[in-house]
Amino acid sequence: MNKVPGALKIAFRSMLRRKFFTFVSLFGIAFTLLVLLIAAAFLDQVVGPHPPESRGERTLYVERTRMSGEHSTQQTDSGYGFLDKNVRNLPGAENVSLFTMPDSAVSYVDGRKIKSRLKRVDGAFWSILDMQFLEGAPFTDDDDRQARPIAVISAGTRDRFFGGATAVGKTIDIGGQRLRVVGVVADVSPLRNLIAADVYAPIGTIPGDAWRGEAQGNFGALILARSPKDFPALHTELRARVKRFPIPDPKNYTTFDVPADSIFGMAARGILDDSRSYGDTPGLSPSAKLALILAVAALAFMTLPAINLVNVNLSRVLERAPEIGVRRAFGATRSRLVGQFVVENVALTLVGGIIAAVLASLVLAAITASGVIPYVRLGVNYRVLGWGLLASLFFGLLSGAVPAWRMSRLHPVEALRGRAS
Repeated sequence: MNKVPGALKIAFRSMLRRKFFTFVSLFGIAFTLLVLLIAAAFLDQVVGPHPPESRGERTLYVERTRMSGEHSTQQTDSGYGFLDKNVRNLPGAENVSLFTMPDSAVSYVDGRKIKSRLKRVDGAFWSILDMQFLEGAPFTDDDDRQARPIAVISAGTRDRFFGGATAVGKTIDIGGQRLRVVGVVADVSPLRNLIAADVYAPIGTIPGDAWRGEAQGNFGALILARSPKDFPALHTELRARVKRFPIPDPKNYTTFDVPADSIFGMAARGILDDSRSYGDTPGLSPSAKLALILAVAALAFMTLPAINLVNVNLSRVLERAPEIGVRRAFGATRSRLVGQFVVENVALTLVGGIIAAVLASLVLAAITASGVIPYVRLGVNYRVLGWGLLASLFFGLLSGAVPAWRMSRLHPVEALRGRAS
């Protein structure tokens, strides 16, 4: 029971006794893990379950459609006609919301030109997402069906249009339409690119009716499942509906595909430009492929510092040859010596990980305060810390394996003489 605490005591004594080796090791470990923690924090901000997408772990996103033919492929956003008939009423879904991708719209206020991102959404949009309302309330599905000229605006939009004064009940002219403000929400980071907007208006306020029947257009959908376990059934049903849906241009295209992805899968599909759907095509899915790429990149980034740490640790082994010889002479087994050195190395990397976590928190707070990325709140949360802990343990084992093996092979007599070969 006391073996591990005893090993830790020896590990920390060893670190304090060899301050130069400890400093060099901690510097390399902390810098490497600092970079990894900052990268993990950015990735978590893009695909992690943060407000307003707090239910991201059970949300599927339908964004792209893809038509393929013998000579060409066309890939674009989904159309309202397809989504309304085939996605809105998916059995097994707790809720479904349709929305447009943000469009750039222009307003003029007191001679000032204001550019805004205008997004059209339905009433379910506000039920699926945890938007923080600072004023007023969201509009409803009935408001959407009745095409009422109303809008929910962001706090930044309120500042630009009304100088920060109360906005509910006032009107804004945007994109050639006059809309009455019914609510104000907290700004959403542009890293949440499908959700972030300056102005949210009902879908029904889109001019004309041609968009209502389109298979491809400027729309996307959120599918809120009751549980992630429902994803396979939802995928199967949506795939069956896609196969029954008439191909919009049968003369030039032979297949029509509309994938549904998790937030990570959607990011992976965009980064890798992978258009496969539901695993119909042999090989890794976009999510698995991106996860593998990130893992390999992290491993490659840790390899060089690990090699340097191995060299430092080998020097420590040679320096401690007399100590090892004494312990071997008094009956210490190879496995115990290896375990001791691995514990020392893991303890060292965990200390480096703690230093990296503190530095990462400071760097991320500075990035947040700088406003380089508007409205983003970067930080080291429990998920980022979990990845940092995993990286620290892996780094410690990776850089300690070779020196531990070398230590175990030292001959007691040679070690007592202070020689190691």
